[in-house]
Amino acid sequence: MKRPAVLVCAFTLLLAACAQQDEVSPNGVSVPTPSPIPTPIAMELTSPAFTHGGAIPSRYTCDGEDLSPPLRISGIPEGTQSLALICDDPDAPGNTWNHWILFNIDPATTEITEGTEPPESAGGTNSWRRIGYGGPCPPSGTHRYFFKLFALDAPLPRFDDPPTKQELSSAMEGHILKQAELMGVYQRQ
Repeated sequence: MKRPAVLVCAFTLLLAACAQQDEVSPNGVSVPTPSPIPTPIAMELTSPAFTHGGAIPSRYTCDGEDLSPPLRISGIPEGTQSLALICDDPDAPGNTWNHWILFNIDPATTEITEGTEPPESAGGTNSWRRIGYGGPCPPSGTHRYFFKLFALDAPLPRFDDPPTKQELSSAMEGHILKQAELMGVYQRQ
């Protein structure tokens, strides 16, 4: 009966020697070291013009040149077929004011340069009832402006007319893989 025990010990030692990165438990048995689990990369929306929670420069408002701010996109999840972007102000009197609505943005987009929209993207109707960016222009006080980026598992269909935020949100329902947000504040002088 000693012979099988010797064979088991020899086999265990051989396995331990072959797997040098494995750990050895207190009873001498080789325990494989688990492979590190990759940490998922968070989808991010940032701007070189302002930090999250920071002041939006007047250049990007009705007090300045009313240009859309530069935005950077990273961490797009696998399987993303299109991106959508909504900028709104929940502090507007009465209702949330929609400043910018874009959809069917190419998922390979990593940057939206100042004052532009990505090629091939489509625009929705903002609260001024026009297509395109309309910068912060609060009547009073400090307002928060949320730039929300959505990674979608499908391109959105073409609409007969440029969609409102509500119509776009309905079309995105059930297609959102991830979401990122950048918030800036602005107060008129």
